[in-house]
Amino acid sequence: MREKRRLLLKGLLGITTMATAMTAMPRLAMAKWSKAFDSSSVDDALNDLYGTTALTTDDTITLKIPEIAENGAVVPVTVKTKMANVTKISIFAEKNPQPLAASFTLPEGTAADVSIRIRLGESQIVKAVVEADGKLYTTEQEVKVTIGGCGG
Repeated sequence: MREKRRLLLKGLLGITTMATAMTAMPRLAMAKWSKAFDSSSVDDALNDLYGTTALTTDDTITLKIPEIAENGAVVPVTVKTKMANVTKISIFAEKNPQPLAASFTLPEGTAADVSIRIRLGESQIVKAVVEADGKLYTTEQEVKVTIGGCGG
């Protein structure tokens, strides 16, 4: 009888521990949500994310994205730069309902090189914004989205 009771208590303790860990895990894994993702314009998103809309165009930022996207649902984007002290890289698609497509906070000493796939609802300009030494730098490229991959 004692062994059955011990076995039951061990099982209950194990289930309780597992349930506690499972409920805590999503909170640990979730990143902080920025209200900039809910903004409806690039300027609003920039203000929410950086506190300013002042951007300087910089040729040292590489924005790699197809000029013609045959499938707007999964458009590959890579942003990289050799600038020093980069703390954040963000990607904006100005005609999307929520223009902020992605934002990456880079720990000190991390290479400023990010890649992601974004959704583009239509042909538009995609803009990369890099924060380095407290200043904002940008580059952009127009992307044409074809319907059904027909090239038209």
